[in-house]
Amino acid sequence: MRIIAISDTHGNYSALSSVFLRNSDADWFIHLGDGERELDRFIIEHPEYIERVLHVSGNCDIGSLSPEYVVLPLSNGHKLFATHGHTVGVKGGLDRLKSRAEKLECDIVLYGHTHVRQNTFTDGLYILNPGSASCPHDGRKASFGTVDISDAGVLLNIADV
Repeated sequence: MRIIAISDTHGNYSALSSVFLRNSDADWFIHLGDGERELDRFIIEHPEYIERVLHVSGNCDIGSLSPEYVVLPLSNGHKLFATHGHTVGVKGGLDRLKSRAEKLECDIVLYGHTHVRQNTFTDGLYILNPGSASCPHDGRKASFGTVDISDAGVLLNIADV
C-alpha cells in the first residue's frame, strides 16, 4: 500500500497536481491542510481521484468544512492519524500530537503546519511531516512524503516536488 502525503501547498496548484499525477498509482492521497482551494480544483479536474483523497483543514483554510483530523485503518494492523498540526501545537513540540495519536490507537502519524520536513520513528510511532510543497521553511526544496506499508513493515520517505 502506498500513501502520498502533501501539505502546505498555499495556492500552488502546479506542485499539487504534479505530485498527484506523478504518483497516480498510489492507494491514498492525503492533503494535510493549507491548500484546500487547489485540492478542490484538482478533484474537479480529475474526478477519478476523489475516492482516494483525504484532507484536513489547516489554519489558513479559512471557512473550511474539512475535519481537524482523520483516522484511517490500514493493512497489516496499522492505523494512520493525519492532522495539520496547529490545533495540537506542533510548532512547540510533538508531545500533544503523539498523545492524540496514541489515544486514537494510531501508529502512523502525518502532520504539516511547520513547513519543515520530519521523518522519525519514536515511542512506537512512525511520524512524518512532508514539509511544504510550495514554501519550505527549512532551506530545502519543496517536498512531499510517501508512506509504504507491506508485510515487511512501514517505510516513510520524503521526496522533492
